[in-house]
Amino acid sequence: MAVDTWIQAGMALIGATGGVVAARSARRTKRQENRDDFTEIKKALNERIDDLKEDVVGQQVQITGQQEQITGQGAAISWLVIDRRSLVSYIRGAGLEPPAPRPIPDRARPYLDAIDV
Repeated sequence: MAVDTWIQAGMALIGATGGVVAARSARRTKRQENRDDFTEIKKALNERIDDLKEDVVGQQVQITGQQEQITGQGAAISWLVIDRRSLVSYIRGAGLEPPAPRPIPDRARPYLDAIDV
């Protein structure tokens, strides 16, 4: 093979390599690859945020149910207190002595310290 053939083959190889590099750089830049990584991370974080939002909504529903339960318990306790007072008043009105009040258990003391009993 002549020198001209080797030169032409080398130039063709360099041209093909340049074409491949140019095509690759035109198709995907390093910045685009980094942007794609950012997009994937952002998508994963958005999914996690959505999961956390669902958890918060579930906890809010649970808190609402607990607040309703506490409200109902408070209403029941106030009804019992009023009913007990009316029974004591009725018994005293009839000229009798009502039974002595039971002592408050020690486990209820921390709750009673917060209110006036």
